[in-house]
Order: sequence, then C-alpha cells, then structure tokens
Amino acid sequence: MQIIPVASGKGGVGKSLLSANLSIALGQAGKKVVLADLDLGASNLHLVIGQSSPKTGIGTWLADKGKFEDIIIPTDYENVSFIAGDSELPGFSSLKPTQRNKLIKELGNVDADYLILDLGAGTHQIILDLFLLSPQGIIVTAPTVTATLNAYLFLKNAVFRLMYTTFKAGSNGAKWLEKIKLDSKSLQRLYIPKMIETLRQVDPENAMQFSSRLIQFRPRLAINMIDDPKDIDKAQKIRHSCAQYLGLEIDYLGVMYRDMLQDKALAARLPVLKYKPQCVLSQGIYRIAEKILAAEPRQFDQNFDLTEDSDGSFYSFQSASEDAEDDYALKMNGLQDLVGSGTFTTGELSEMIKTQQYEITQLKKENMLLKSKLVRAAKQGFKV
Repeated sequence: MQIIPVASGKGGVGKSLLSANLSIALGQAGKKVVLADLDLGASNLHLVIGQSSPKTGIGTWLADKGKFEDIIIPTDYENVSFIAGDSELPGFSSLKPTQRNKLIKELGNVDADYLILDLGAGTHQIILDLFLLSPQGIIVTAPTVTATLNAYLFLKNAVFRLMYTTFKAGSNGAKWLEKIKLDSKSLQRLYIPKMIETLRQVDPENAMQFSSRLIQFRPRLAINMIDDPKDIDKAQKIRHSCAQYLGLEIDYLGVMYRDMLQDKALAARLPVLKYKPQCVLSQGIYRIAEKILAAEPRQFDQNFDLTEDSDGSFYSFQSASEDAEDDYALKMNGLQDLVGSGTFTTGELSEMIKTQQYEITQLKKENMLLKSKLVRAAKQGFKV
C-alpha cells in the first residue's frame, strides 16, 4: 500500500479538493483507494465528495466506540472508500501520544492500493508525523506570497521533525540539538546542510542515517489556483530554496488552474471530476494522478519509527511556551530564504505588507466595534 499524505502550509489552497478528486481518479484507474479525513475538529471532506454527514469517524473510534474497520465506509465512486474525521475531538492538539500511535498503527494496516490522507492545515506536530508516514507526501500551495511562504515553512518543519526523530534522546546529536535549542534565534539561522556538517562531527552514525533519510524524503509539490503559466515559476524557485537551505529535494507534481466550476461542483455536492470531467481543473487532476501511478514507490528505512516518541517530547518550533517568538523567528527566516533565492519580487513583498497592514486595520476596527457593543450592553445591564 502507498500512503499519500496531502498537506498545506495554510488553509484555502485546495488541499481537500485535490485529495478528494485524486482518490476518484485513482479509483477510476482500477486502484483500491481509501480516503481519510484527518482534519479532526474541522472535518468537512464529506461535503467535497458528496457524502452525507457521517455518524461515525476517527473521532468516535478514538473515543473507543467500535473497530477501525467499521469506520471505513463505501462511497458512490468506483473503488473508493472513505474514513470520516467527524468532530468528536476539538483538533489534533487533543490527541494523546497513545492515541497518535494507535492511529498511525491502524492507518498502516488499511487494506488498499492507495491511502490518501487529507491533513489539517499548518504545522502541528501530529500533522508533521502523519505527513512523514510517507516520503512522497504532497504539499499543496497557491502562487500567492503567503501560500508560497507557508508551504516552504511546512517543509522546513517536516525536515526538522525528521531530524529530531533520527537523533534519539541521549545521543550526542540530540544533546547538541538541545544545546542550540536554548537559543531559538540561533537555531533558526542555521541551515540544514550546515547543521549536518556539525552533527557529522559530534554524532557521525546518526548523522549518516539522517542524511540517508533526507535523500529518501522526496515530497511532491502541486500548485493550485494559477491564472498564468508564469505562476509555475514558483515551483522551481521553491525547489531551489529547499535544496539550498534545507538540503531537501522536492518533485514537481503538477498544476491546477483556477476554475469557478469548483464552486458550482461543491454547491451541487459533486467532486469536480464528476461534475465536469473535461474542464481544465479536472484535466490537471488527471495529469497528477497519472504521475502518481507512474511513479516508483519510495519508503523510509525500516528503522524509521514515528511512534517511538511515546511521550510526545520531541522538539517543535511550536512548543507551548515559545509559540509567538518561535513562529515569528521561523517565518522571518523562511521569508529571508525565499527572498534570497529570488522566489519573491520586491513588488510581491510590498503587496504582502500592504495586505497585512490593511488586515490589521480592519481587525482594529472590528475590535473597537466589539468593545463599544460590550460597553453598551454592560450599561444596559446595570440599568436593569
């Protein structure tokens, strides 16, 4: 079985669109496919594939209600089954290490040719773990500045997760990583190839294994919502940044043009492949499916085990006590990487800053309005 995790650095770039329709395309090719909604707490993939609201899913199963095979349900599409996420859990952050390990084990035992995992947006630790269930996960982005930046940051976090999985607690490499971890800003400025050079000196055996896994790790990039063929240039620029700053090779998977038919298909409760199989968007998805069918399957080495972090204590840039500072440092560092590689133009950066300033202004206005409403409500309460 090939596991295909589908992720995005930010929401709204078409991750679920690709996951759902790719499942149908592979099913039409005669492959047995299971599509899993792993955006727990915000599960709506059933709407994209036109399924009725599920009564059970991963959330209920994690609450010890039934067997895992009971939540794998057939769909109206040839060779495609579906695992709903449902909203029994408020989100991935609520998963305990034992629940995470239990979920990973069951996903690995699914009977299918392809298991497609529609992950939540962002870089929470469980999302990174699920993305690393395969070295050939798909990262979906759009050609906008913010989407491109977040896609790069997602891949950077995935590489660091791979690193901290390789250098186990107590190893010389882990001790060195813990030491530089105390200065998060210093860590952010260290590019992966430079870190590997030092790790080869302090922990040569594990450094060699990490280098091997980094070669095995070949995420695939899909760009959605393009309007102009020039938007495809972003793929090559992201690839260059990943190679230069992360030591990571990524593969270009394909593009999907912006198509208003997707909105109409969603309103009709039909996947776009069924609503309009000949449209430009559908043809783009079919090309992506063809590349996946033709690709040689890749696997991490047999010793790679994500469940060994049973206490969930691995380092993450989103550690609870330093969220804001680390997120800001990581974002600025990622921005510098992409600017240095020429991914963003001065005009694009200027536009992003203007957009953010406008959004901040709007939020301030909304905040003032809410405050005034609260004051009025409080005064009316006092009168009563």
